[in-house]
Amino acid sequence: MTSTDFVHHPFHDEDGDSLREECGVFGVVGARDAAAVTALGLHALQHRGQEAAGIVSYDGQEFHVLRGNGHVAENFGTGEAMAELPGTMSCGHVRYSTTGGTGLRNVQPLYAELASGGFAIAHNGNISNAMHLRSDLVRRGAIFQGTADTEVIIPLVATSRYPTLLDKFVDALRMLEGAYSLICSTPAGMIACRDPLGIRPLVMGHIPEKDGKGAVVFASETVALDIVGAVFDREVEAGELIEVDLDGKTTSHRPFTKTASRPCIFEHVYFSRPDSISAGQSVYSVRKAIGQQLAIESPADVDLVIPVPDSGVPAAIGYAQESGVPFELGIIRSHYVGRTFIQPSDGARTNSVSRKHNANRALVAGKRIVLIDDSIVRGTTSLKIVQMMRDAGATEVHMRIASPPTMHSCFYGVDTPERNKLLAARMDMDAMREFIQADSLAFVSIDGLYRAVGEAERKPKCPQYCDACFTGDYPTRLTDLAEKTHAGQLNLAPGKPEKVA
Repeated sequence: MTSTDFVHHPFHDEDGDSLREECGVFGVVGARDAAAVTALGLHALQHRGQEAAGIVSYDGQEFHVLRGNGHVAENFGTGEAMAELPGTMSCGHVRYSTTGGTGLRNVQPLYAELASGGFAIAHNGNISNAMHLRSDLVRRGAIFQGTADTEVIIPLVATSRYPTLLDKFVDALRMLEGAYSLICSTPAGMIACRDPLGIRPLVMGHIPEKDGKGAVVFASETVALDIVGAVFDREVEAGELIEVDLDGKTTSHRPFTKTASRPCIFEHVYFSRPDSISAGQSVYSVRKAIGQQLAIESPADVDLVIPVPDSGVPAAIGYAQESGVPFELGIIRSHYVGRTFIQPSDGARTNSVSRKHNANRALVAGKRIVLIDDSIVRGTTSLKIVQMMRDAGATEVHMRIASPPTMHSCFYGVDTPERNKLLAARMDMDAMREFIQADSLAFVSIDGLYRAVGEAERKPKCPQYCDACFTGDYPTRLTDLAEKTHAGQLNLAPGKPEKVA
């Protein structure tokens, strides 16, 4: 979703020691039982948001909305739920909840009736100037139902003085700062777009049909296309806006000045499913390559390479293959542990790591081991896992991290703590090693990470990815990149809005 509510974000493990992508989006036009296709696609994106889900469908006459807290299967796993969502066009959303988010009013897709008809919107990213826009809209008389940043888009579209809905939508986008991948449903069809830097992902595909008509599909990751039987066509490009009418005809618009894209590099490190393709590369292969870079840069004299499940597994395989040290599952994860924030007492909360993970004692006892994990945020989970290994009898416990130190907060749709709570922002390498009580600690270098994604090195003057959480190099304000429009491409002529009596 973001969608960033205008409140402090919680963290979704026992003590907030993780980074979370905050949502996934999916849309389909021209499919029989489109809502069922959307539910299946959202299920494949469940890792991107596990607290709430929503679907909006359109049957050619009216829109149908069903949203709820919980997983996709809890809300859309019955025939009765699907019967409430008829039509051949549908968009959907999965999200993580935020403190202060009051129930269903912030669950996406958001829906409103505009002068042109129904308008549903699903958003992945974060609109960094949403509070400023919201304040201005409220002063002008706009009414908001929730606290999600996504909601500002609706009154911006509704109050635009340009003549067509597409022009109004582009007019609204020009006012946004931050990151967004959007899927919108209207009575005329679907609109999908990415911000001018392409920070958050969005891909496009089609479901082949025997009659040759088929269906057009958009999703946050290619794995969702795989699950619904769609063929991957291409990524929605940075700054691109794609219209799809109800007959499946697609039209591409580029209302922003073309600039070098900056996709989020953490999609490769952690967020995307390993069976997805991101920026043309297998996420699984990139994660293995990161592990190989780690082994080259920071070898450890150990007996076993052990992943911190599940996110550390591909990097650990790469580390083991490069180093020649055996890969073993020294930590076993339980996949059936309930949400750790629902606990009877503070004492119970402190045991949540051991409920999620258990040491394979027979394997690690008496061994020197290196643990491979995707990141360190606050460091508390790493401390507990290192201690678990020592309690299981490991004689040495080394730690290797498949990303550079996370030293800065993200403002583009990733749930991160304030900077003063990030371990790497507060401590140098030796202090971090001492804090987690490891025998050694090392992170992959920023250039090593770029080599793993196929680049020779990071280009400091024009980075190929958004890596601000590691470098503090935040992308240029997106509104500064927006062109008024390309003459003749859209009806949105700069300085000539529709006259209002």
